[in-house]
Amino acid sequence: MVAVAAMAIVVVLAAAGEALHARRVSRVAGLAFGPRGRPAGWARWSGGLRVAALGGLAWGLTTLLFVDPKLHRGGDEIPDREKKHLIVVLDVSPSMRLADAGPEGKQSRMHRARDVLDSMFARVGIRQYLISVVATYNGAIPVVERSRDPEVLRNAMSDLPMHYAFPRGGTELFAGIEHAAQIAKPLLPGTATLLIVTDGDTVPASGMPRLPPSIAHKVVIGVGNPRQGTLISGRHSRQEASILRQIAIRLGGVYHDGNEKHVSSDVIQAISQSGGAEDLSRLTLREYALIASALGAFVFALLPLALQRFGTRWAPGVSLPGADAALGRAPPRRSRRRRRSPEPVGSG
Repeated sequence: MVAVAAMAIVVVLAAAGEALHARRVSRVAGLAFGPRGRPAGWARWSGGLRVAALGGLAWGLTTLLFVDPKLHRGGDEIPDREKKHLIVVLDVSPSMRLADAGPEGKQSRMHRARDVLDSMFARVGIRQYLISVVATYNGAIPVVERSRDPEVLRNAMSDLPMHYAFPRGGTELFAGIEHAAQIAKPLLPGTATLLIVTDGDTVPASGMPRLPPSIAHKVVIGVGNPRQGTLISGRHSRQEASILRQIAIRLGGVYHDGNEKHVSSDVIQAISQSGGAEDLSRLTLREYALIASALGAFVFALLPLALQRFGTRWAPGVSLPGADAALGRAPPRRSRRRRRSPEPVGSG
């Protein structure tokens, strides 16, 4: 209310000043703008622009004087309601403990997955997320939901033998995805990221769960040697890259082979950035006041320079088209002199 009153006072005073200024300028219009007595077309609106700029500047500065200042906080100080959500579906089947992963092929698949996620979290700002972990083998068990501590995920990806919590059987990755969808269902649209970490050892060809609109980004990270299998339970196990790529396509996400390389910066940037519509919807009165102050100050400072340079086409000493007709006089005539032909040298 105070800001609106201040803006109204400034607008009234500025409008009165502009009216007085326009009246005085009209008396010397011929001197200021030449024989036509008129400025450039756009300059006629300069008074209104100046009044609007001063009004916006007054409202913005008065608003900033009374609103609470905004503190730039780190990830630990961000309220939970403003944090994003990270849901990790972690394959904990016995094949994830095989040591055929990494650049040298000597890491276990689970340890390699931990290294890839550590590198990813260091670049994405993991403390800005609430973390949920779903362990999957031949079913799905939630390990933690909406945790603030990223060490919970590191502990789950260490040597914790979570496969003993499941009965013996084949890997049901879709069960973990379905449970992740249930966790993300009550969240706001576009606020969650789904990470699926697996070797893709046994994945069905059908039965893909439907994800809620709250999950904006989906990343499937494969670990394990994708070319050579390792013997386990009487069969060869390897990373099924083609199957994992198909899963990523069906989910509308991206697949990354994390066996030798970390997650690319393009994927990190896509996860970190927010949509423009969402950013605009989160603008507060403080942001609008900053925009009004900056825009008003810019227009008010730019107008004198623009008027001096482009306010009129008239330049003293330079005849403009139509100026003589406006003054009621004929344009000056050019004198025509006959050129005398040079006399021949040595004549007479």
